[in-house]
Amino acid sequence: MRFTDDNEVIVDEEYHAILAGVQTDEDISYSMEELWALAEAAGADVAGEIIQHRERPNTATHIGKGKVEELQEMCAIMEADTVIFNDELSGIQLRNLEDKLGVRVIDRTILILDIFASRAVSKEGKLQVELAQLQYRLPRLTGFGKSLSRLGAGIGTRGPGEKKLETDRRHLSKRMDEIKKELQDIKDNRKTQRTRRQKEGLPLVALVGYTNSGKSALMNRLLKLTEKEEKSVFEEDILFATLDTAQRNVKFDTNQEFILIDTVGFISKLPHSLVKAFKSTLEEVVHADLLLHVVDASYPDHDFHINVTNQVLKEIGAGDKEKLTVYNKIDIAEEIIVPNGDEIMYISATRGDNVELLMEKIKEKLFTGIVVSMLVPYDRGDISSYLHDKSRVMQMDYREGGTYVKAEISKKDYGRLEQFIMK
Repeated sequence: MRFTDDNEVIVDEEYHAILAGVQTDEDISYSMEELWALAEAAGADVAGEIIQHRERPNTATHIGKGKVEELQEMCAIMEADTVIFNDELSGIQLRNLEDKLGVRVIDRTILILDIFASRAVSKEGKLQVELAQLQYRLPRLTGFGKSLSRLGAGIGTRGPGEKKLETDRRHLSKRMDEIKKELQDIKDNRKTQRTRRQKEGLPLVALVGYTNSGKSALMNRLLKLTEKEEKSVFEEDILFATLDTAQRNVKFDTNQEFILIDTVGFISKLPHSLVKAFKSTLEEVVHADLLLHVVDASYPDHDFHINVTNQVLKEIGAGDKEKLTVYNKIDIAEEIIVPNGDEIMYISATRGDNVELLMEKIKEKLFTGIVVSMLVPYDRGDISSYLHDKSRVMQMDYREGGTYVKAEISKKDYGRLEQFIMK
């Protein structure tokens, strides 16, 4: 991966990489395994890895002097042109390591940003990734200016006696402000859409979970089940196959309807800049009526995935949302040792196992409500139409004061319709 003068990321067709990590008190075997998958997702040919056990990382080079020499020898023997570190490095650490190793050095954050940059499709997604890249680069200009400080070239970019580094910092800050303004405009537009949706009374269900747990596959299976297969979203068995939030309407055979959204997958050590940049998109999760937490049941350490997802949900303010945990990929899981309970489902989005049961569970969560008797004035035909479309009407009579309706309505609708309910 390289940066151009216009702050664009260039991903090489293939580069030979060695992975490096520091283990302190926590086991990083899983984290390193994940780093390997991330590197391959970014187009790297991983030649090997090196791990050092230390009480704390070295402030100058992250790993110790002896390990730096060992890593230098590995790069020469394996003809590696890139070293990828499992932790986020400072600008000084990046510069020192490149000087000593003589190869390109990137960290986990750069790697994830690289993947996001290559997968973003929508204008919002691209802006969010660019903002995260700039937030990563700004504090590293001093330590790594030689490689990252390229934005100030050209006539008119420098003030009298102003250093190149200061110009670069000013340029980056200006661009970040521009992006934040564009993202705020998009956020305001989404808020308007959300207000309109709330007026229509459509509940929102959000798919959340670890990357590659099968969220998009589940969305497509639900769309197929409700005969909306033409609205399917992109899915592939890779990390971060989709970044942009997809939104689809799903209707039951009872005419009850909800909005289903697919969100960006989470991952361990997800860069804070990315969480911050994508926060406006993830606000849809905060406003959801129900979360479907999709878990890869075929992965042995799925509890780790669950904990990471719960931590991110807590960070964005959605930790207390009503949630249904959906263990996916049971068709390829060798052994499923997970708890049972009313808030847990086991499915295969690919094969369709138990997906109809999941739909019934969603319906129960969203629409099982309260049976009420209402008297709706004749001049409020909009309410009568709404009840026909959004609730289960059990009885209807035309009376002197208006239309009598006995229906099962959701808890959400109770407050909205309370003025028509017969006490």
